[in-house]
Amino acid sequence: MLSRGVTFWDTENLSPDAVFAIKQDNSNVKVAVSLGGATVNGADVYFSATSVDSWVSNAVSSLTTIIQEYNLDGIDIDYEKFSDENDTDTFTECIGQLITILKANGVISFASIAPFADPPVQSMYQALWQRYSSVIDYVNFQFYGYDDQTTVDQYVEYFDEQVSNYPEGNILASFMTENTNGQISADTGLSACEELKSQDKLFGIFIWSADDSLQEGFTYEIQSQELLAS
Repeated sequence: MLSRGVTFWDTENLSPDAVFAIKQDNSNVKVAVSLGGATVNGADVYFSATSVDSWVSNAVSSLTTIIQEYNLDGIDIDYEKFSDENDTDTFTECIGQLITILKANGVISFASIAPFADPPVQSMYQALWQRYSSVIDYVNFQFYGYDDQTTVDQYVEYFDEQVSNYPEGNILASFMTENTNGQISADTGLSACEELKSQDKLFGIFIWSADDSLQEGFTYEIQSQELLAS
């Protein structure tokens, strides 16, 4: 979803009725909408705001409508490209104020951010964290962005690095189930989660993506849930 409040998911399959049915059948399920993303219809998505006040006002209004229509619970911040990579203040205030207002209004119960190991991206999200960590519940760090030569031990080192970058945050391990194209495989990611669990560091697991996992019967999601529950 973009700041103008336009939905870009498959609204035929993920309709308000579908969300209601999922949550009715699974009382512990929470559903969030993600803002930004890398691309939409093949075009890069950039965070861009000329005015903090107008961006926040528009985002609060449009998101409130969408969240209430779909009976959602939270938002995930996944902006990956920025029109001005040096303007951390605007990003920080836009996103920080947005989360703060939505929570204060009772529109959402949780918020997450999804940074990855890229210097401009990290500078944005670490600045946001420094000022607004109190309203951010989860850090869905994209560990699957590292290359396919990454070992389990290296993964754990990367995890520890992000714990330092986002102090006192609930850092989620992550891996992806789609074609990795030179990135960490799902098997390596799951093995790393097992190692983190053995070190009592595993708070949760973020898996990308459900579309790809469906083809395999959500094998990795089931294994991940079993690991977290063990």
